[in-house]
Amino acid sequence: MALQESGEMYIEAIYVLSQNSSAVRAIDVGDYLGYSKPSVSRALGLLKDEGLVKKDNDGYLKLTTAGEILAKRIYERHTVLSTLFMNLGVDEETAAEDACRIEHYISDKTFDAIKAHMKKYGTKNK
Repeated sequence: MALQESGEMYIEAIYVLSQNSSAVRAIDVGDYLGYSKPSVSRALGLLKDEGLVKKDNDGYLKLTTAGEILAKRIYERHTVLSTLFMNLGVDEETAAEDACRIEHYISDKTFDAIKAHMKKYGTKNK
């Protein structure tokens, strides 16, 4: 399944929000991403059709097993790339923004090489 960048953004947002609250609503996702209610509704419908997100009986969003696996992968890319950029001297805000853009396009091969390099040379997490 080849999910577009916007879909990955929604999956990651649900994941991040669920780390702080067990009750994630569509409005929370919209607020987090700065997207309109109709945009969020459409995207969540597509993600449900893909089997990545579901709603419980109370209307709260939950990632499916496949959605959670994808979200963890995307979030790991974000955190590792942010850390790498900050270790290079980039300020935290810029590092996070750039990581957010790159995390959706970087190949697994390149990302794995970055992780191996950071592990080998003991870069610090900020």
